[in-house]
Amino acid sequence: MCLRCGEIGMCMHFCHLCPGLERSCTKRKMQRWTASLPTLKAILKDARRLMYPCYRYGLLINHIHKKSILCEALQHNLPPFTPPPHTEDSVYPMPRVIFRMFDYTDDPEGPVMPGSHSVERFVIEENLHCIIKSHWKERKTCAAQLVSYPGKNKIPLNYHIVEVIFAELFQLPAPPHIDVMYTTLLIELCKLQPGSLPQVLAQATEMLYMRLDTMNTTCVDRFINWFSHHLSNFQFRWSWEDWSDCLSQDPESPKPKFVREVLEKCMRLSYHQRILDIVPPTFSALCPANPTCIYKYGDESSNSLPGHSVALCLAVAFKSKATNDEIFSILKDVPNPNQDDDDDEGFSFNPLKIEVFVQTLLHLAAKSFSHSFSALAKFHEVFKTLAESDEGKLHVLRVMFEVWRNHPQMIAVLVDKMIRTQIVDCAAVANWIFSSELSRDFTRLFVWEILHSTIRKMNKHVLKIQKELEEAKEKLARQHKRRSDDDDRSSDRKDGALEEQIERLQEKVESAQSEQKNLFLVIFQRFIMILTEHLVRCETDGTSVLTPWYKNCIERLQQIFLQHHQIIQQYMVTLENLLFTAELDPHILAVFQQFCALQA
Repeated sequence: MCLRCGEIGMCMHFCHLCPGLERSCTKRKMQRWTASLPTLKAILKDARRLMYPCYRYGLLINHIHKKSILCEALQHNLPPFTPPPHTEDSVYPMPRVIFRMFDYTDDPEGPVMPGSHSVERFVIEENLHCIIKSHWKERKTCAAQLVSYPGKNKIPLNYHIVEVIFAELFQLPAPPHIDVMYTTLLIELCKLQPGSLPQVLAQATEMLYMRLDTMNTTCVDRFINWFSHHLSNFQFRWSWEDWSDCLSQDPESPKPKFVREVLEKCMRLSYHQRILDIVPPTFSALCPANPTCIYKYGDESSNSLPGHSVALCLAVAFKSKATNDEIFSILKDVPNPNQDDDDDEGFSFNPLKIEVFVQTLLHLAAKSFSHSFSALAKFHEVFKTLAESDEGKLHVLRVMFEVWRNHPQMIAVLVDKMIRTQIVDCAAVANWIFSSELSRDFTRLFVWEILHSTIRKMNKHVLKIQKELEEAKEKLARQHKRRSDDDDRSSDRKDGALEEQIERLQEKVESAQSEQKNLFLVIFQRFIMILTEHLVRCETDGTSVLTPWYKNCIERLQQIFLQHHQIIQQYMVTLENLLFTAELDPHILAVFQQFCALQA
């Protein structure tokens, strides 16, 4: 069953009468670039042209020449299709924004690239997407299939492949496959086409770098991760001098920040001196710091610091494999600067006690990740006691950050371990990230990797308990069914134990969901606070609101909404009533309204 030309014309005429069909404000949130979107008029113009495609690339079958054969063929009457009505729990796919990097001027020597809005361009891309979707688990097979694309001599295939891969990598809110797949696929493609594809990939990298000012922050993160991983597979070779324009820019601008983050990620895949050797000396300001531990009690000038003598005693105790009770005994004499002399509450929040203990322990365990993990495990009881209160948890994170300020990877893995071992909770990590101590590093990539990892851990915790509850309910239902089939009185006792288990699990689910909701409330409340402070300060000083910091922060807020939209959707009413009210500044409220439009 097909539409005749007259019916197509009616559809086109109807679209002309409905310009409101566009969802530009919604799609703007899904864009990789900050630029204008194609209007409905442009889409209709393309649709009219696509009614009579040229088929010059041999990518489409022209059925017009076979009209006489098709008319005599067996006709199939398809039943009418009625779409299901909208309901409150209807789930709709996210809008998709077409990604473009290249045009016909980027490859003047090879075959001409189809126009950005041509049907041939869409067909080629769709075929390449299908190849990746079919073979993404086997990078060698996937790369071989891509470079063997039919009609490759009529099109600049390498340009299309690179554009399609980056289109998937930068897809919002999440790429179709794991990020590392695209890195390994591009590496494999470079091996298969060593004389052509690396040049196209370098050209694409240069174009992305030039567009960093208008690039979505989430896509910049993925660009950093891909580029650093790619360089590590090619001996970190790159023409850094071509990017020397970033050296004269504001350090908070996108280009210098990108170079700094790439070098920091490269250091994780190599070592510090290697990074200093691969970049020109002029880039030294953007090179990462030497990732060493900063121990405040380690030099002679620290003799006058409070707690210095206790730190020396703790160091000796740790080296002699002291027990938790012996550590508690040493820490007992540490004065509490927040407590009166006549107020003795034992192990209540004592910042100096936490500082001395955490500083000394992490310093002695600084040799490797494994040493640090073992230290956390051995003195877990001491950590739990010192960080019993919310202030204690926050201070443990502060001291840990002071010790490992120059080692973002160590900070990330230690925070992850502390959450897993319940030394700190997710809300404490969120409050720490938005604290004044991290203000200088607030826009750094590792900070947001920690926050997203924290949110994912909380979400997985809730899902795990919910799954246990559903399994217990299913087990009880099966027992009820067996009892109805077979009169077994002993099953009553089993039902009672199972019902008690279900009640306990129900309480755990409610508690976990409450923690999850509180985590998002903390995050969004802190976002609102720091953004409001920025807006008020700019208004008072008469300066522009649109600073690099503001762009990064507002897009990080959008990132939280997009990457965790399925969970946040459950708490929309609470967020709207408590935080995103009508009195909120329009700059901030617009982010929430755009998120609501995505779900509409």
